[in-house]
Amino acid sequence: MPLNPKIGQVLDMIARANRPQLHEMTPQQARASYEKSAPILEIASAPMFSVDDLPVPTRDGATIRARLYQPVEPGWAEPSPALVYFHGGGFTVGSVDTHDALCRMFARDGRCAVLSVDYRLAPEHRFPTAVDDAFDALTWLHAHAAEYGIDAGRLAVGGDSAGGTLATVCAVLARDAGLPLALQLLIYPGTTGHQQTDSHARLANGFLLSGETIQWFFNQYVRDERDRDDWRFAPLDGHRGAPEFGGVAPAWIATAEYDPLSDEGDAYAEKLRAAGNVVTLKRYAGMIHEFFKMGGYVPGVAPAHADAAAALRGAFGEE
Repeated sequence: MPLNPKIGQVLDMIARANRPQLHEMTPQQARASYEKSAPILEIASAPMFSVDDLPVPTRDGATIRARLYQPVEPGWAEPSPALVYFHGGGFTVGSVDTHDALCRMFARDGRCAVLSVDYRLAPEHRFPTAVDDAFDALTWLHAHAAEYGIDAGRLAVGGDSAGGTLATVCAVLARDAGLPLALQLLIYPGTTGHQQTDSHARLANGFLLSGETIQWFFNQYVRDERDRDDWRFAPLDGHRGAPEFGGVAPAWIATAEYDPLSDEGDAYAEKLRAAGNVVTLKRYAGMIHEFFKMGGYVPGVAPAHADAAAALRGAFGEE
């Protein structure tokens, strides 16, 4: 299908602004730029019963921030399900602030609490720090769920882009740890260590996320080229330490037609299916990478939001 007209307008506005791309900046400049631009096209922030920033300990003795969204007053007699969410940003940019409106939408429409995780970023913290932080946050919430009126037996993981990578890795680690998950919600996840798919070749320029930016993100994150072959970085094709992929949580995967990552998202869905897992794959026509965060300007994003929220409600038995 052709590019969504509103998405085309977004790309035209970006081109006219003629600002440096992320890969043309320092990581610190890129973070500041992304923090400033992230809310511009977002949906309105949904009101919550409570929003709290919580300290979460990590395995190396550090403390990271996680933001807990409670859409309604917690009920300890009937604890609520929860989504542990990991923001996108190539492991280098992004924060709980850049994904605040999106997490509020998941909480309200998914009828669940959301714990948004501020995992540590590269290049100050290289692979596998983000993976370790993500799984530490998940296991922390599982251990402390009752303190926040959350049902430890109804947890899901989710994320967009690099956050989708972290979510799907956490789903495998959770299976191995005997921590049951209701769903892995993967929004245009990155799953390969080497950008060799057809969509990477066709869509490397002109569709927001460029091939140069992808390589720049990865170069900030990996310690050396061997990390690109680690399954925790590349769950689709990484062979270093690769586990079996059967028996993981059901997956809901969204890809975008004009996203360089679209083919690897589709291929990862097939990998999970081949391993015997339940997978729902949705490819959104006319959309680009990051479209989930453009719902305030692009009306065509609303059905994708509704689909994701319905997947959460269905997984949690909240329909």
